[in-house]
Amino acid sequence: MSFADELRATALALSAPGKGILAADESTGTIGKRLASIGVENAIENRVALRELLFSAPGFEKYVSGVILFDETLRSTGKSGTSFAEMLRSRGVTPGIKVDAGTRALDASPNETFTQGLDGLAERCEEYYAMGARFAKWRAVLTIDEAKGLPSALALAENANALARYASACQSRGLVPIVEPEILMDGAHGIEVCGAVTRRVLDAVFSALRLHGVQLDGMILKPNMVTPGASAKTSANVDAEVARATVAALCDTVPPSVPGILFLSGGQSEEEATERLRLMNTTQKADRAPWTLSFSYGRALQASCLKAWGGKSENVSAAQAAFLDRCKSNSEASIRR
Repeated sequence: MSFADELRATALALSAPGKGILAADESTGTIGKRLASIGVENAIENRVALRELLFSAPGFEKYVSGVILFDETLRSTGKSGTSFAEMLRSRGVTPGIKVDAGTRALDASPNETFTQGLDGLAERCEEYYAMGARFAKWRAVLTIDEAKGLPSALALAENANALARYASACQSRGLVPIVEPEILMDGAHGIEVCGAVTRRVLDAVFSALRLHGVQLDGMILKPNMVTPGASAKTSANVDAEVARATVAALCDTVPPSVPGILFLSGGQSEEEATERLRLMNTTQKADRAPWTLSFSYGRALQASCLKAWGGKSENVSAAQAAFLDRCKSNSEASIRR
């Protein structure tokens, strides 16, 4: 059975102009840290309550095309007894699933990582498809350290190949792969260094995707923005510089057949992630960018919402209002002008 047409249709739907993806795929440990920040216990009932708060927000489907879920969340139900996957589908929002198993250190380069989860991946994808998921996500993590020559050729090759194997396995089971090569913001490097590394990484990734026969119009790219290191000195005009540098790097490396580039927020504040996306869609080079430039944010959509909620049922409406405000702002930022 060929999924080519379905993959293409799903990728286009996820890349619809004015919409983006909510990354609600935090692992149990990661969401525990988010809950701890508002004084809430990391119990399954609290994890489910937070996800239901997000997925039931009135009108969020106007701004969100898909939601990435964690395994536990895909298997969970809301208060009505309806699965979260069905709840999303009933609102015209496509459910997705995180399929990687986290990172571990490379033996030959212990300051770098590779992503686990390829064993049994095709079978898991088949199960997730049967449960209603129609796309998947796999995150690779790369680090810039000029003094140590990072990212190394080994880390680039290992992570690009794993992303390609993941993407091929997903497509063979009907899931659109979100390909996420994240270059961390850690460090004091300048924006030019990040731009050069981003080009190297994306060149390696797309070479591997082609080698593994991945259908490029049936995938989504989720890259980092081209930013200076978190501890670098920046100019007052850094948001515009990030927008220009990011679009330039993408125009140099990403094939036009890819329907959507949906950015990760990667340590940026809510306001930075939104403003930089808005500027990308207003740069001169954006006129020749053939793909949708939009968002696939986690913290940059949820931070204000979490604070407003505080784990209290009486705050759900206020928390949903904060979430919708972030969704709307990023929707507007993703529209090409």
